[in-house]
Amino acid sequence: MDSARAPALVPIGVGLATTALVTALSYALPPSFQATGVGLAFLGVTYALVLRHDGAVTAHHGLALGGLFEPAPLSFPRIAREGATALAWALACAALIFPLFWFGWVAWWKPESGFSTGAWQAVLEDAPGQLLVIALPEEAFYRGYLQTALDDAWPRRVRILGAELGPSLLVTSALFAAGHLATELDANRLGVFFPALLFGYLRARTGGIGAGVVFHALANLFTAFLAQSYGFSR
Repeated sequence: MDSARAPALVPIGVGLATTALVTALSYALPPSFQATGVGLAFLGVTYALVLRHDGAVTAHHGLALGGLFEPAPLSFPRIAREGATALAWALACAALIFPLFWFGWVAWWKPESGFSTGAWQAVLEDAPGQLLVIALPEEAFYRGYLQTALDDAWPRRVRILGAELGPSLLVTSALFAAGHLATELDANRLGVFFPALLFGYLRARTGGIGAGVVFHALANLFTAFLAQSYGFSR
């Protein structure tokens, strides 16, 4: 077996096993606890694989988050500085992508009713959950652990728009999409492969998962806003 392929099989196997775990939880748990249970499972696996180790391992996997996940005293200036940088990247991506996504969303779903500004309050109430329960756990596992582990196994990469990207981006995004399909058997769920490419790009370009976490949450909230604004049920 190829020497590079063998190490890659380990994180791919972990990715498949974790997907199976969260899929089982999504069907076994009551609906009101599904998102929390799945999020905790992702964080638990990430802790076992990465976060329980020293700060160098955490930083290598892009999981430092301004020192929040490092075993060292917190530095609030560092948290503020890195948080502001992550937010700036996420907002810049949103400004570029969301108008195009809006056009594509309408073309795909063909809403029968016209646009009427949705209930912003209901969407914003979901913001903490989208950020902490969905985006953070998924980004920690897929872009923090999995993409990094595959990059370590497949070190050959090409530079695209300032980011060093390799096969890990495609494989991680494919497993991310497969997980979404497994938890809800609807072919439309495979569409998350495309935003996953951007989440992975942000991980590679910024060196951490912070920007991806924020943009992931914003993307979910914007999708919910469009659904409400065009009369789709939540």
